[in-house]
Amino acid sequence: MTADLIKDIFLKHLGNPALNTLSDSAILKVDSKNLAFTTDSFVIDPVFFPGGDIGKLAVCGTVNDLSVSGATPLFLSAAFILEEGFPIPDLDAIVKSMAAEAAHAGVQIVTGDTKVVRKGQCDKIFINTAGVGVINDKHLAIAGGSRISSSDKIIVSGYLGDHEMAVLAVRQNLEFDPPVVSDVASLNSLTAGILDQVPDVHFMRDITRGGLATILAEIASSRNAGIFIDEAEIPVREQVTGICEIYGFNPLYLANEGKLLLIVPAKWSELALQCLHRHPLGSEARIIGEISDKYPGKVLMKSVIGGTRMIDKLAGEQLPRIC
Repeated sequence: MTADLIKDIFLKHLGNPALNTLSDSAILKVDSKNLAFTTDSFVIDPVFFPGGDIGKLAVCGTVNDLSVSGATPLFLSAAFILEEGFPIPDLDAIVKSMAAEAAHAGVQIVTGDTKVVRKGQCDKIFINTAGVGVINDKHLAIAGGSRISSSDKIIVSGYLGDHEMAVLAVRQNLEFDPPVVSDVASLNSLTAGILDQVPDVHFMRDITRGGLATILAEIASSRNAGIFIDEAEIPVREQVTGICEIYGFNPLYLANEGKLLLIVPAKWSELALQCLHRHPLGSEARIIGEISDKYPGKVLMKSVIGGTRMIDKLAGEQLPRIC
């Protein structure tokens, strides 16, 4: 439904070459420089969750959208919509968290805005961000995935579903041993290492709302490519699998805030995997499948019991307000 809304309303009136690619960041040429420009809004409930808060999430989400486009993130904006009565100590903690994550990611928050609305007109706090980065000429095609080819390998950087299940656990007062903690993290140091060491990268995307399955379905549709994945190779924690079984969720559609999907030529896949494994945020990375010229436009998954089933975009939303 979101895809239809974007196509039927926003692209109908606002469409242009930069916007129409619908990548995580717009790639823009300014004089001799290539710029990546992105924007996002964060409305997560609750605003504090295991592993982070809405402030850290806002910085990481914006940095990651730039990073997976092949860019080096530089500058962010932050605009706050605050509900009347929102506790000042909570706001202070959120902004402190943003400052710490921006310093960790090596970016600066250089402009912003604040609005306060009456009680009930906003749920606690909403944050809107924008981000700007620079991008090398050889990485311009990564955001759109125009170089994705048959036999390319598909890699995920680690366990899927931690963020969405951490949020669910807080909402439902669930306790686990060990606890489920959000994977929220800035990926720019990880992507920089990949781009520096792997000679050819065809596509990157952070695996956020809609999960792995939605991204793969979008790639298959937009590139008219066939995609084959192996369920046994998809990393999901035991606790996350257990929660999914209880609530009827599918791990393939779970949101993450610190995981990366990478598509590289087969000859560079092992090098890419080694590069990921050397970084703390990629230590559990795995090759989960490949691009094929068979069944164009379809995503097929070999299940753990040996059958094959089709994977499509998420219809509806498993859990609202997770980012």
